[in-house]
Amino acid sequence: MHLEPIQRPVPSLKAIAGDTSLTHISNAVIAFLFAASAPVAIVLGVGIKGGLSEADMASWIFGGFAVNGVLSMIISLLYRQPLSFFWTIPGTVLVGPALGHLSFPEVIGAFFVTGLLLLILGLSGWVKKIMALLPMPIIMAMVAGVFLQFGIDWIKAIGETPLIAAPMTAAFILLSFNAKIAARFPPMIGVLVVGIIAVWATGSFAPEGTLNTSMAAPSVYVPEFSWAAIFELVVPLAVTVLAAQNAQGIAILSAKGHNPPVNTITAVCGAGSIITAAFGAVSTCLTGPVNAILSSSGEKHQHYIAALAIGILAILFGAYAPLFTKLMLAAPPAFIATLAGLALLRVLQNSFVVSFGGNFSLGALVSFLVTVVDQSLFNIGAPFWGLVFGLATSWLLERDAFKK
Repeated sequence: MHLEPIQRPVPSLKAIAGDTSLTHISNAVIAFLFAASAPVAIVLGVGIKGGLSEADMASWIFGGFAVNGVLSMIISLLYRQPLSFFWTIPGTVLVGPALGHLSFPEVIGAFFVTGLLLLILGLSGWVKKIMALLPMPIIMAMVAGVFLQFGIDWIKAIGETPLIAAPMTAAFILLSFNAKIAARFPPMIGVLVVGIIAVWATGSFAPEGTLNTSMAAPSVYVPEFSWAAIFELVVPLAVTVLAAQNAQGIAILSAKGHNPPVNTITAVCGAGSIITAAFGAVSTCLTGPVNAILSSSGEKHQHYIAALAIGILAILFGAYAPLFTKLMLAAPPAFIATLAGLALLRVLQNSFVVSFGGNFSLGALVSFLVTVVDQSLFNIGAPFWGLVFGLATSWLLERDAFKK
């Protein structure tokens, strides 16, 4: 096996308590709000269109949150860095059309095979060798292309829902003026508090129907293995995990000074995908936006605390999936858009600096443009093609950069 060695000693409860700070807890809350809003809405949209029952969707959400929350806590502790795992959003979108002509057990069978493939790639060490060949500017340009929409959605929210987005933005600016104030009272906490007040004052929180406070009752599915589902889904799903999701998270954490264990991450995605598939959930991945928020501020050696906190929140969300899903979908879109946009603002800035500040700038530009257009090809999402066309451009027109 080619798994990276864990970082010893593993933090004790006393060390964890000493490393815990308001900054990391606030980052975890913001990242969780992001993970529990739009991604959940995508799952529900795909499930409804694909004819899944409410029980199927609740089980999917349970696996995506609770199982991956446990994995995130374990791996983040062992490697003492933020390694938060959820599920592939492009992969979820990819599954939508497949549910139109494949049964849910057949799709789940493809989830199992995808997990096995990822596990083999991680244990063999092949993934780390491939990742080492990818120029960081081109990867970060792809990340910038993905994150650009979050910044655009924030600006749109100010124009479309100013009573919510404008006060939240003002709070971020005021609390960011002074470094000492920002250290004691993280700007994103102020943004969250002001946002909640604004939502309450405008009466924008409107849950539909009665709130179900019972715990989730996940189903355990028996997969059906069909060549049709395997050929249609396995390779595209694996590509979305490795190139569209993990590559983002690894690049972001590397830019923050961490040393993400690439082989272990891939193997964990494989093992996680096999476990979550039993509950009907799409493949596990290392998320880009969530890990970007978790590592956006605070001391680097304490970033793992944010991953532990979001792991706990994810487990609770999975356990009470019916209740929390309804609550999150009741929040106005401007609230979520502003939270995510402001939390990722510095990350987006750093992505542009790394992408266009040196070598591979032309390839990075092509990678950025292809990703921003967000046009899938052969059922594979734009981030993957951003990397492909960016690399091809640099290989053809920036040969000297590879030599350097």
